[in-house]
Amino acid sequence: MTNLKERFLAIPRPAKGNGQHGSSHHGSENEPKERSNSNPSVQTEDKGQVKLKKSVDLFSGIALIVGTMIGSGIFVSPTGLLERTGSIQYSLLVWGLCGVVSMFGALAYAELGTMIPSSGAEYSYFMVAFGPFSAYMFSWVSTIIIKPSQLAIICLSFAEYVVEAFTYECAPSKDLLKIVGMTTVAVVTLVNCLSVKLATTVQNVFCFCKLMAIFIIIGGGIYQMCVGERSEFLKDKETTVAPSVGRIATAFYSGLWAYDGWNNLNYVTEEIINPKRNLPLSIIIAIPMVTVCYLLVNISYLAVMSPSEMMISDAVAVTFGTRMLGVFAWLMPLSVAISTFGSANGTIFAAGRLCYVASREGHLCDILSFVHKVNLTPAPALVFNAVIAFVMILGGDIDSLIDFFSFTVWIFYGMSMLAVIVLRKTSPDLARPYKVPIFIPFIILIMSVWLVIAPIVDNPKVEYMYSIIFMVVGALIYVPTVMYKLKMPMLAKMTQCLQLVMKVIPPTSMPDC
Repeated sequence: MTNLKERFLAIPRPAKGNGQHGSSHHGSENEPKERSNSNPSVQTEDKGQVKLKKSVDLFSGIALIVGTMIGSGIFVSPTGLLERTGSIQYSLLVWGLCGVVSMFGALAYAELGTMIPSSGAEYSYFMVAFGPFSAYMFSWVSTIIIKPSQLAIICLSFAEYVVEAFTYECAPSKDLLKIVGMTTVAVVTLVNCLSVKLATTVQNVFCFCKLMAIFIIIGGGIYQMCVGERSEFLKDKETTVAPSVGRIATAFYSGLWAYDGWNNLNYVTEEIINPKRNLPLSIIIAIPMVTVCYLLVNISYLAVMSPSEMMISDAVAVTFGTRMLGVFAWLMPLSVAISTFGSANGTIFAAGRLCYVASREGHLCDILSFVHKVNLTPAPALVFNAVIAFVMILGGDIDSLIDFFSFTVWIFYGMSMLAVIVLRKTSPDLARPYKVPIFIPFIILIMSVWLVIAPIVDNPKVEYMYSIIFMVVGALIYVPTVMYKLKMPMLAKMTQCLQLVMKVIPPTSMPDC
């Protein structure tokens, strides 16, 4: 845990590694013969070293952000957001502000990502700004709850829309939805374990498909506006009382859930080609694109349906398809399924990297930092996230998972904004290829505090208490396992066994900066 800035920041290091990884002795004597110069996935400039490959270019970066952000949220969140705001104008305002918040947050992350070019996003930033305890707490909560719950929610949404495309007269069974959801987790995990190139290709293809679904909805709304049947659809018909501060905060939960994923590119910084250019440029292109799409989609919904019709619809995109597509209405749930599958792929792509980096620093089991000896993917970390997502899918409560996710994740988003501010004071001379205006992290920090406190005051839920309890438990576990480095009996043998089964080896060098 020493020399954190030397390890994470853009400071020259000796070319030869010093064996910092605590478990590198497992299988280390076999590493030279595991590598082959004929393997095209091994980076030639780092001959003799095993690490993640730089293969994410600008287009793939944009596709990862867009593909992860546009999931099931835009197809289901408009109902809850409109209900919580109680007004068309307020709902559209919140949708736009959610885009601004996401853009501001991502720009602050761009400074952190280009200054601390290590995969793991918040984990690496907290390690440098606040020390190992804060980084551990983030890795604990994220790898056990936040990322797996996000993956579980997305895959359950995928299951609902896939099954709905083929069922007409009766509601699908919950067991069938869980089976499809778990199968989806397994498929996206396999894709990401096989190849980074395959995972990014899937992301690019499904990004295109989901944008086509978005354009169909926007096109249908434009057609309806041209017909003129609802010429004043954006005007509230009744006098509406302004919603409370707490209800606005929960409305932001619905909107920001649809926007979530704006920081996912930071989790794969080590794999971005020319991150100093492509990281901020991907953000600047992708998030405004998503914001415009979301606003146009909501306007299209309102052009076809009245607010009261939207608020009673469980799947507003399906209702839209039924109204506009006639006999081809089944295309809409299928399109939403395609969208959620791409989002699930991008989510586990990023989640695996966070788990990989946290384990590499000794905050999780060593095996989770190992990479496949041929594919150079963090296979153990990916499988670990998938297993936890399986457990959450078996629980099956999407609403409580969303509340838990939103409340918890904004605690750490706020800490990331604080990290930008702290590092400006404590490390002013560090290289910052991109420097965000300082008022932006202050704004998002205040926003995050409001998003955490206002829902508790307005409508306290047990999920918020669970989050706090879980963080306390993580803090207690930190003392014996990280501070005093106590090891479980037989852990080394289990690690070696898993190495043989999964064909993984420890990375032999720290990442390039």
